[in-house]
This record gives sequence, C-alpha cells and structure tokens, in this order.
Amino acid sequence: MNKIGTYTLLKILNLFSNLSWKYSYWLSDALKWIIFDVVGYRKKVIAQNLKRSFPEKSDAALHKIAEDFYLHFSDLLVETIKLKKITSSEINDRLQGDISIMDGYFRSNTNLIYLMGHRGNWELANLFSSLRFSHDCIVVYRPLQNKDSDEWFLDLRTRFGAKLVPMDEIFKELQKPRTTPYCVVLANDQSPNPKTAFWTQFLHQDTGIFRGVEAMARRYDLTVLYADFRKAPHQRGHYEVEITVITENPKDEPVNGILEKQIRLLEQDICNQPHNWLWSHRRWKHARPVHLRPDQVYSQPSAT
Repeated sequence: MNKIGTYTLLKILNLFSNLSWKYSYWLSDALKWIIFDVVGYRKKVIAQNLKRSFPEKSDAALHKIAEDFYLHFSDLLVETIKLKKITSSEINDRLQGDISIMDGYFRSNTNLIYLMGHRGNWELANLFSSLRFSHDCIVVYRPLQNKDSDEWFLDLRTRFGAKLVPMDEIFKELQKPRTTPYCVVLANDQSPNPKTAFWTQFLHQDTGIFRGVEAMARRYDLTVLYADFRKAPHQRGHYEVEITVITENPKDEPVNGILEKQIRLLEQDICNQPHNWLWSHRRWKHARPVHLRPDQVYSQPSAT
C-alpha cells in the first residue's frame, strides 16, 4: 500500500476507534459478512486447519467452529481498533483473572517469560500485562514492513508502559542492567524456520515450534509461565486469563521440555474452546524435515 493509502486507512481506523462498543460490534457483524461471506478470506485454509486438527469431529461440528471463528476474527479487528483509545478501567473490565502469582514473583525479584498463544485478544493481553504487572514488561514483536502502520501499532502497544523489542534484538535487550525485575511477553505459536525448529505433534500434525523461548529461559534463568486467554461466556469482547507455571528451574528441564509443556497446555485449551484460536494462519505451511538434530526433538525423561 502506498503512503497516501496507508495514511487514509490509519485516519479511518482512528475515527472508528471513537465508536462505542455497541456500534463497534455492529461494525464487526458487517465485517464478518464482508470478509468471509463476500470475499471468502482464507476459508479454505481455515477449513483445512480445522479438519486436520479435529479429525474426529463431524462436518457439522467443524462448520460450527468455523462460523464461530469468523465472528471471533472480526471482533478481534474492531477490538484492536478500539484499543487505540481504550481506558485502563475498560481493560480491567474486559480482561479479568487471578494474577496474584505475578505479584509474588515481583516481590521475590524473579524475572519471567510470559508465554501466550494466539487465543483471546492478544493485543488486549499485552496492554493488560503492562497495566497490571509490576514487572517491567518487554513485549517481543515482529516489526511491520510498512513504517507508518508499524508506528500506529507501536503507539497502541506501548500506551501503558510496555517496551517493544524486535525478536532478533531480545537477547541483546536482556543483557542490559536493570533495577526492576522484568517479564518478557510473547506469543510462541507461529510458524518458524523448519530447519531450526523444535518438532512435535500438535493437534494431530507435525508442527515446528520456535526454540528461542527455551534458549532465552536457560541463558537468563527465567521462570516460564503460560497464560491462556479464554473468551468469557455470554459476554462479547470479554476475556478471562489463567496463568500456569511451566517451570521455575529452566536449566533442569530436558531439551525442549519447556516447549513441549507449553504446546500441550495450548493444545488442551484449544480443544476446550476451539473457535478461540487464529485458524486463518497458515500454521502448518512447512513440512517436517526428514532428518532432525537431537536439539530439534524431545525425549521423555526415563522414570527413575
């Protein structure tokens, strides 16, 4: 998109951010129809992902999940636009859960990695983290190629004090001296380079996982947490967070053990609320390599 087109689009998004939540969801209903019924955005990708992930489900059940996902997707779009102007009280109202564990880690001066999948509204989750956590929040992200769009999102994501760091700079960032414990916030369920990924079974499919999280946790001795963001029942645009400890001793975990624990938690959460995940993403576009190095697999520790 050229500069004029980007400027116009961002101006429109800023105008839409002033809509009430009621009218925002009316807009979402319209977008769902346009994106999926008229344009047919990635409907084949979504259908294929669901079919392979839930081979035991009937066509009717898969169709219901897809329809629910379409609305979830359009809701994410309008909610993200609204986040440009959202207040702290609205964040606390729309995302709730017990985060007392974070306060305990802050008091003990413990540095953390806070892992998410693309469930719930992850942009809202990022704002919630920087607003509610006492830790310095370092959000790992991939910069957009379009600089104006990237600046729009940077402004949104840093509204409550988070620091955004590109993935390829995160190790350098964590080497800086600090007086306050930090929390690295990132989603770890995208599609990595197959030649360097950890490979496991996820939703009945060979799946590559980014290994940077485990390397980071081991190098800096970080406690690893996993957070699930479930859609609240009967409350459109409301979410509930549940935090699980993966490990407080990353150096004691077997190779890829941290990632294996995370992916099993994410898999169960997806099965419990299947429409609440980013099914339009081409998650399985890479095939598993024929030959894998020992550091690309997980070996279950033998019982003693």
